Amino acid sequence: MKKILFTLFIIYGFGLNAQKTDYDWKKMDPKQRKEVINSLSPEERKELLIKFRNNMVMDNLDIDPSDKEEFTGVYNEYLESQRQIKSQFNSNFNPDNLSDEEAKAKLQQSFEVGQKLLDNRKKYADKMQQVIPCQKVLKLFQIEGMMREKMNERKPHGNKNAPRQK
Repeated sequence: MKKILFTLFIIYGFGLNAQKTDYDWKKMDPKQRKEVINSLSPEERKELLIKFRNNMVMDNLDIDPSDKEEFTGVYNEYLESQRQIKSQFNSNFNPDNLSDEEAKAKLQQSFEVGQKLLDNRKKYADKMQQVIPCQKVLKLFQIEGMMREKMNERKPHGNKNAPRQK
């Protein structure tokens, strides 16, 4: 029985490795890209998104190859820290359904989380300046803002039947 399970495990492992191929995203048309992305597991999608984001940041900042690994580590640490802080605030609520006291508490909590995000950004800006010049850190924050705007443009808002504006 153990041999059969071991053999199945090995075959399964080879199957997973066979599925992991590097795609030439630039040569794919949008429909092909969408099909490939939809076929990925949530973990693979997240990994792909991180890879795309890091590549975009590296290309736009023109980071020296000797600093890429160190910068990527600090940058990913920064993003994870920001994500953890954001998770402290649950924005999935209807303000109209809150009492005055609940609304005041929620508002205060939003200010506190916003301040933590700003403090964290300052902390990591200092850390990043140990690896790249401050001009590139500033440019990084601009790139993040542009990426955030692009993502918000693609999110459907309000009426789902209404056409998206580009």
